[in-house]
Amino acid sequence: MTRTPTLVEALAERGDTRPGRWGWIAAGVWLFYLSSPLNAILDQHGATRVFGLVTLGLFALSYLGFFGWVRRIGLSGGLATWQRLAYLGAMLALTLALIPSAGQKALTCCVYIAAVAMMALEVRAGVAVVLVLLVGAEMSMRVVPDWTTDNSYGFAIFLGALAVFGMRRAIQRSMELAKTRQDMAELAVQEERNRFARDLHDILGHSLTVITVKAELAGRLIAANPERASAEVADVESLARAALADVRAAVAGYRELSLAGELVSARAALRAAEIKAELPTTVDEVPEENRELFAWVVREGVTNVVRHSGAKRCTIRLNANQIEVLDDGKGPTPGGGASGHGLMGLRERADQAGAGVEVGQAPGGGFRLAVRVGP
Repeated sequence: MTRTPTLVEALAERGDTRPGRWGWIAAGVWLFYLSSPLNAILDQHGATRVFGLVTLGLFALSYLGFFGWVRRIGLSGGLATWQRLAYLGAMLALTLALIPSAGQKALTCCVYIAAVAMMALEVRAGVAVVLVLLVGAEMSMRVVPDWTTDNSYGFAIFLGALAVFGMRRAIQRSMELAKTRQDMAELAVQEERNRFARDLHDILGHSLTVITVKAELAGRLIAANPERASAEVADVESLARAALADVRAAVAGYRELSLAGELVSARAALRAAEIKAELPTTVDEVPEENRELFAWVVREGVTNVVRHSGAKRCTIRLNANQIEVLDDGKGPTPGGGASGHGLMGLRERADQAGAGVEVGQAPGGGFRLAVRVGP
């Protein structure tokens, strides 16, 4: 069973290694209620009065001393359970010593013992001490001659313990909230890392695929058509510079894709791979809010066509709410669909935009990638 931390330990876990310098003043305010046994002691005479005043003073110091003790050694260590119980026992002994001079009013001190017990002990141990004090106070009023039954003492003990318990729970909830916030911050950092890794994969995957295809084409053309090979090498240089710029922009966090620009890049990539391209010539009918998502579809779809499909033809169809990338290549794997990193990233983007992704066989064979926004 999980051990419940004491209030002192909870404060330590929260990061308060020592109580505030003036914390003892907040605790000392409650000594006002010792005025009741004080008045009873002042009604006595001689040695009884002196003994009662000294004992009451020692009790007040023991109550404040608990907070001073904690401040001196810190909240996180040095308070063994037996030491806490011994401290409570000393406070109880002083309470019993007050009875000859303060009489029944000495029971007021039980409230302070209950509060310290709920601060210093685990919940169940603290509750046990409070119950002992409560039963002891009620029984003593019925057993000791000349003492009257007064339920206010038991009620005060209960309220004092309950107040400290409430503070204890509030601190515990504060700690849980702080831990939750920390977990959320860590999740946000992880999500940002995933987003950045996804963007780099999509950026470099497309650019490096096109660069590879163009470099292979230039190598084949060097002997047969040097001028064409030179043009392809120039394209490779241009693509490499563009990829570097995209990476820098992604690192800066300001990168956005252009649907029209991706269609132009797709045409160049397909031409370099000797794949016939049937692409839209305008994107005017696509709403502005859908263009970035559709641009990612073009990039991922064309990258897969060039890299994996073995196709001879690639077609991209657009309307206001849907985009399709189709080829006449090998088609989907026997398992149906695809699950590469690029498509996984595309699904995440589509989910964020409230769109659906369809992956499967194109009509007449080949591969089909479609994304539709809305119903």
